[in-house]
Amino acid sequence: MMLRYALRTVRARKGGFLGAFFALMCAAALITACGTLLETGLRGTIATERYAATPVVVSADQNIHQTTVKHKKGKTKVKHKAKPIAERAWLPGDLATELRKVPGVREVIPELTFLAEPLAPGGAVDKDRPAYGHAWDSAALTPYTLTTGTAPKADGDLVIDRRLAERAHLEPGDRLTVQSTQSPRTYRVTGIAAPAHEVRHQTALFFSTAEARRLAAHPGQVTAFGVLPAKGTDAAVLKRSVSTALHGTKAPHGTTAQVSAGDGRGPVEFLDAAAARTKLVSMGGAMGGTSLLVAVLVVVGTFALSVQQRHRELALLRAIAATSGQIRALLGREALIVGVAAGTSGALAGLPLGSWLHGRFVAMGAVPATLQHTASVFPPFAALAATLLGAWAAARISSRRIARIRPAEALAEARAERTRPAWGRILAGVALLAGGAVLVAVLSVLRTEPASTPVTFLAVVVLASSVALLGPLLVRAAVAVLGGPLALTGPSSRLARANLRGHAARMASVVTPLTLLIGMTCTVLFVQPTLGNAARAQAREGIRADWVVAAHGPGVPAEAARRLRTQHDTVTEVVRSTVRVGLDKYAAQGVTPGGLTRTWDPDVTVGSLTKLAEDTVAVSELAADQLHLKPGSPLKLTLGDGTPATPTVVAVYAKGLGFGDLTFAHDLIARHVDNPLAASVLVSTARTQTQLATTLREFPGIHVLPPAAADSIQAARQQANAEVNYLAMGLVLAFTAIAVVNTLAMSVSERVREFALLRLAGATRRQVLGMLRTEALSVLLLATALGSGIALAVLTAFSVGMTGEAAPAVTPLVYVAVVALAGLLALVATALPGRVALRVSPVTVATAKE
Repeated sequence: MMLRYALRTVRARKGGFLGAFFALMCAAALITACGTLLETGLRGTIATERYAATPVVVSADQNIHQTTVKHKKGKTKVKHKAKPIAERAWLPGDLATELRKVPGVREVIPELTFLAEPLAPGGAVDKDRPAYGHAWDSAALTPYTLTTGTAPKADGDLVIDRRLAERAHLEPGDRLTVQSTQSPRTYRVTGIAAPAHEVRHQTALFFSTAEARRLAAHPGQVTAFGVLPAKGTDAAVLKRSVSTALHGTKAPHGTTAQVSAGDGRGPVEFLDAAAARTKLVSMGGAMGGTSLLVAVLVVVGTFALSVQQRHRELALLRAIAATSGQIRALLGREALIVGVAAGTSGALAGLPLGSWLHGRFVAMGAVPATLQHTASVFPPFAALAATLLGAWAAARISSRRIARIRPAEALAEARAERTRPAWGRILAGVALLAGGAVLVAVLSVLRTEPASTPVTFLAVVVLASSVALLGPLLVRAAVAVLGGPLALTGPSSRLARANLRGHAARMASVVTPLTLLIGMTCTVLFVQPTLGNAARAQAREGIRADWVVAAHGPGVPAEAARRLRTQHDTVTEVVRSTVRVGLDKYAAQGVTPGGLTRTWDPDVTVGSLTKLAEDTVAVSELAADQLHLKPGSPLKLTLGDGTPATPTVVAVYAKGLGFGDLTFAHDLIARHVDNPLAASVLVSTARTQTQLATTLREFPGIHVLPPAAADSIQAARQQANAEVNYLAMGLVLAFTAIAVVNTLAMSVSERVREFALLRLAGATRRQVLGMLRTEALSVLLLATALGSGIALAVLTAFSVGMTGEAAPAVTPLVYVAVVALAGLLALVATALPGRVALRVSPVTVATAKE
């Protein structure tokens, strides 16, 4: 029976449920979009290109593993964890002998994959596709076949793929400069090859076998082996045979060989796509979690306003003997009906939204195009379930008061708003406020970005939730402060003051989304600059060099640094990587030890950089604190390509934010990264910029910059990285902005009778609109104060934890723009419904059936 009443109510009050429908639909769309990103990270396909004609691929395991065994109460628990390494792991070349002995193997083809960027006078030929070098012997793995010319035989010969030849207008006999792991070299194009299958995500350059081995710079090692089956041998059977034969076989550094077939070949080929899975899971989970929290807060507020607008109707139901259970059942079923319609619509809209998001992340470089977007029925169904649960819970929470009080009290409250919120609401608000304060305190001691970022946004949502519960008290407090000025500014302001004071709960429902919008937007916009500015400030203070050599291409070759070195000058090459201590990831860099203190000063607090060598390491204060290190301590770690090492700590420095947590000797890191070219070269010299540029004129794409210009380039890169976070959180902010407009429109549209009575009492149309503007500005002022206070507290705590200083980077012009945008939304969402409501004759409205 209640379901039938609920259907009739929804049908009769379509306009009243429109706000709740829209809020739920947006929430479902947002959750679905985030769910598709999460699913892409978990199950997204990485299709192979290079190994398309190779059924089985043998490669080194790209993960480090950790197994823990716990004995508790007579039971043994074994946990196994694996984390990806940052660089490519290599296999011993003599493993081919064992593979050829496996039954069913027709041929084993060793593969070398290394950096090989074709250069034109203006830079890279094709910036949209990474370029890799290979030995021509491995062309059969795709396969590539010559369409014109001959295979490379001499060290100076080169075969290029057809796309590169077309874009660069190259033919056999032309010459092409290639920047690889060594100095740039000009090769003679001897042939052009075309793949048998479409290759969309990479450019292939093929060298002679000897030259490929030299450029790969891993003597006696290979990237992978392609295993071709004998005639009549099934690929699955061959994979099992190879796995059995290689069981326990390890690479020189201890990494176990792994066998891949089918879809498993893609992650072996595209390491960046495999690593992006983890990033996308983290990003999708963070966005989804934040979206869910914001959605719950917004939907509860929307339903609370809807129930408040129907207070008289529900009170009459209570007066004619409807029980508390029946009221709750009615509102719950209404919410489920609206939730089904909104959730279904939103879930369907979320699928293309998720695809668009994935496309934008690919365009920004945050996710490689090789990780294909995946969407199944699970995200839409999860969004629909979350929407139904959220709608039902919001209805239950909003109906607690009207369902519990006696019928007579319900009728009394339907005519006049309570002067004080319920004690339960106040206590819950205070508890959330205390919880938010605890989160802010915790944030001030978190010193890593992965740990602090989720706490940052959680703190904003929790504090905004406390504002939602304490809103009526906050509105009354604001009226007490603004009451005097409002009383002196005319009849419209006096009417606004009376409404703010008499309908604090209604106004509080509008303050909450505005506070959340301002607080969340300011946090999103200023949290990255706070961290980035501090890091750049440390880098500026620590670079003592007169000049910085940088490259538009993959990096600065070692030969360029060698030519800059003289008896009186100091040249420091900087190469970057990521290492793992246990399973924890740390940013690392390799620097040239000789004369290091002339070009680089990370503010050493303990120890000395003069002892930096291939068997030693310098660590930041953060790493020293986390890992309990001091000079003389051994540090067991895994380098980027999976090679274990145990260097000795020789120094601890303070500027870890600007220079990374671990600093090694340059040659050690350069041997264990895919790109050994220097990210930058620091030069301390009396020579001029022109003289240095003349020395490096043979190296294309290399520029000599003053430290300030290099800092500007770094700032631009940080801004590009920040744009990914802005996009990730932009949808949440857009949803919040929509909730602001939705709530304001609902709040104004239900006051049609009130406006008519004011008109009949003598108020002009202009005075009523002026009252609405004054109410909107008063609410905006309160929301700005609350939202700005929340953002300032959270950003200050973030700054203290991450940089050690209470110095959040707030751009005044951006802050003013945020407040102006919020004000524009508030005024438009108030003025438009108000004008529509005033179009109807007040007599018609006042005499109409309520």
